[in-house]
Amino acid sequence: MTHYRGSLETHQDLYRYHQVNSTPIAGAAIGIITIDFDYVKLPGNVANATTFDFPVLYEVVSFEIEDLFQGKPEILEGILDAARKLEKKGVRAIVGACGYFNHFQEQIKAAVEVPVFMSSVLQIPLIKMGLKDHQKIAVLVADGEGADRAFFAKAKADIDDCIVQDIGSLESFAPIRYIKPYLDNEALRNDLVDVVRRLYDKHPEIGAVLLECSDLPPYAASIHAATGLPVFDFITLINWVHSAVVKRTYFGYF
Repeated sequence: MTHYRGSLETHQDLYRYHQVNSTPIAGAAIGIITIDFDYVKLPGNVANATTFDFPVLYEVVSFEIEDLFQGKPEILEGILDAARKLEKKGVRAIVGACGYFNHFQEQIKAAVEVPVFMSSVLQIPLIKMGLKDHQKIAVLVADGEGADRAFFAKAKADIDDCIVQDIGSLESFAPIRYIKPYLDNEALRNDLVDVVRRLYDKHPEIGAVLLECSDLPPYAASIHAATGLPVFDFITLINWVHSAVVKRTYFGYF
């Protein structure tokens, strides 16, 4: 599929573009692969479309979250199928809605022609470049066992640049981890802020925070306000990607 990168100046340009780029829908540059889980998804969650200032398209895959945490190869084909469907619908980039999609970053980007950014942890090398040599990134993860050295290496990241903190065991996180219908939003917010504060007190070399889980961006502002640290998450990734694949013309005075 050809993806038009410029502006459409004339009716002839529009007709010519339509001839090679005809799709059932148009205007959604970001395609998101999300998992079929029925729990509360607040604004800020990657699976809540109101999170974004631009339209997004979703494809839903079904498997146990533990299988994704472990990167089990038997779930790969369903993810590849979702990526191909999004590409056929005309998206300009594909992202995931769980940091553990990082297990399959290489396979997915090889299967489609559009750019692929499946995990929030792909930001780690860039974040590290902005910090002093001695500083580290606090990475909050939903599954501590799955976030090992090999997992980070798949994102071209070094676990030695990170202080990994498992938040999957928090009682307030259980409705997300174990797919329950009730979420105590305030309790989870307070717990996450407390976790990061204590981590920062113990490790003053922390220079930034990365939220691996796609359910955590609703709490990024509170973590930032409590610590003063820059906080990166799936939304910083997706907004960055969108700004690259949908360029705006600038207007103003000079």
